[in-house]
Parts: sequence; structure tokens; C-alpha cells
Amino acid sequence: MNRILTRATVALAAITTITAAPRVRAAARPESVPVAAAAPSDSVAPVMAALEAAAADSGLRSEVLELALRAHARAESAGRTSSPIMTVIDYSLPSRERRLWVLDLAQGTVLAHELVAHGKATGGDVATNFSDRQGSNQSSLGTFVTGPIYHGKHGVSLRLEGLDDGLNAHAEARGIVVHAADYVNDAIVAQLGRLGRSEGCPALNPSVAPRIIDLIKGSTVVFSYYPSPELAATLPA
Repeated sequence: MNRILTRATVALAAITTITAAPRVRAAARPESVPVAAAAPSDSVAPVMAALEAAAADSGLRSEVLELALRAHARAESAGRTSSPIMTVIDYSLPSRERRLWVLDLAQGTVLAHELVAHGKATGGDVATNFSDRQGSNQSSLGTFVTGPIYHGKHGVSLRLEGLDDGLNAHAEARGIVVHAADYVNDAIVAQLGRLGRSEGCPALNPSVAPRIIDLIKGSTVVFSYYPSPELAATLPA
């Protein structure tokens, strides 16, 4: 079958080639998904080498980046995004760690690296339970695209549309949005040993939320990761 070579597809091929070389890294977490990729173009490889290095330097593991690039390629091929901006949330990391990244695939750069809260029924410091069910107070996994900005009880907020049946397709109906929350900051971590928790939204520190929302508005991809077979099934090679 012919494969559509989107920006993220070529990026994935470049990063797969680059990461095949020996490099000292933190130990990989379980349930990584193997990646099959085409050969990268000469013009893309340097940008993707820069992205892979910048992501690793900021703590974004290569296997999570590869899956996020798969998600972006799928959304781009389906006509759901044309933006090189991609957000990655790694819910396998504890909430006290910065686990949200905003990447620019065209420039090979990390634009932001911030704290993000998960749902109150998803777990304490460590996320373990995910759902797309109304009223679950749990975060959802998978691939989203950003929708309209609006002003609500948390100030400027950004709607999310889930693209994965069974994982996040009810995000809009559930009111899962990117918004600011005063329980997302280092002082709360020092007090509680974790962030405060949302009702399932990826909530941000109020000091950075407006900038992040402005960066990722306009039908960009948001990929929420946790080592889950259900998530892996949405990202065929």
C-alpha cells in the first residue's frame, strides 16, 4: 500500500534513523511500541536530528516522541491538521514533573516544557486510570486536535476534539479543555508532593497557560501518552 508522506511521517523516519545510533539515555519504560519508517529526506534529517536532541535534553523520551509523530502523521493524512506544532503529554511521568512539551516539527525545536495536571480520579501524583466516560473525572489518552478558544470560569481556555473512539471521542461533550488552574505550580508540589487535580482536563499553571494556548491554537495535534494497549492500537505502523 502506498503511504502518504506527511511532515510527521518523514520526521518519524528521520528520528528512527537517528536514534538507531548508540546514545546514552535514561532507561526506557515498558510497553514501547515498535516503529516502522521510511528513509528520511536529506533536507528533513538535520531538522529532525535537532528535534530529537532538543526533546531528549528536555526529558521527552524517544519512544514517546516516535508515537507522537505517528499520531501527528495520522491526523495530517486525515486532513485534521496542517500545522507543524505538536503538544505531547506524557502521563506515565508523575504530576510533580514537567511532562507537557510543545514542539515545532518544522524548526526542530521545543517551544515549551511545563507542568500539567491530570484528572482527580486518574490518580494521585501518578496517573493510572483513564476514561472517556462522562462524569469519570479521569483524563483521556490519545490524539486530539485543538478547537476554538473561549473565555470561561478559568479564563482563556482551549477546546479539544478527540480523534480516537473508545479513548477520547467524547472530549468535547465532557468539556475536556486546556485551561489555567491555581493548583498547578511548584508551590503546590512542595506542599502536597504532587499537583492539584482537574476533572479530566490538562490544566496548566496560570502564568504559562495563555502563552501555551496561543502556541497550540488552530487545529494543532495534542498527543496524550500512557503505555496502554488501547492507545497503541490507534497508531498502526
